[in-house]
Amino acid sequence: MSFYRRSNPVPPPPTSSRGPTRGPSQYGGRPTSNTPGQASQYARPRGPPPGADQQLWAYFQSVDIDGSGAISPDELSKALVNGDWTPFDKDTVRMLMGLFDTDRSGTITFQEFTGLWKYIADWQKVFRHFDRDQSGSIDGTELAAALRQFGYSLSPTLLSLIEQKYGSLPNAYGAPGGINFDRFVRACVAVKTLTEAFQKQDQDHDGWIQINYDDFMRIVLSAP
Repeated sequence: MSFYRRSNPVPPPPTSSRGPTRGPSQYGGRPTSNTPGQASQYARPRGPPPGADQQLWAYFQSVDIDGSGAISPDELSKALVNGDWTPFDKDTVRMLMGLFDTDRSGTITFQEFTGLWKYIADWQKVFRHFDRDQSGSIDGTELAAALRQFGYSLSPTLLSLIEQKYGSLPNAYGAPGGINFDRFVRACVAVKTLTEAFQKQDQDHDGWIQINYDDFMRIVLSAP
């Protein structure tokens, strides 16, 4: 199953939209065993929730391999692929789990999956818009154009560092190198996260801050 699809480009970058938080009693961990004759409360639901998109429900069930009614990080990792069929980076999967596992159960429910699906679909539109040469990856020039449109005017040195960190070399399967879709999302989220953290410290808006070591580490480690 691929979350990467080609259609008409529409920027700008999306933000995660988290649904209402639910308690663990509704979507919690899976039981280790059942008493004889008792069906698991986490068995696959017989049908979609009321008002659910039928196609999206079918996708959700195909990803929920063990039929638990929720998607584990491993199941999500196996389902997510880029346009060149390379798997999503583990750190990107971890970032998505952190954004959309709103009840902190360690899994993704159907309602959470609905938000995740829209988030990825919106980012695909952004990615296609800036992938000017339709190569399936973002090069340095395309990255600079994307970040500039998002409001981040980074120096050539910083752009080069981002490209080195999130990009990849061409591989034997014909992938052109550059920044794949999943890493492009993570790079943009990282720039946004770090910029917002810096702006909170830059109270006089002069582009300079003075922080202690703990605050510096907290800012850096908060980026995906």
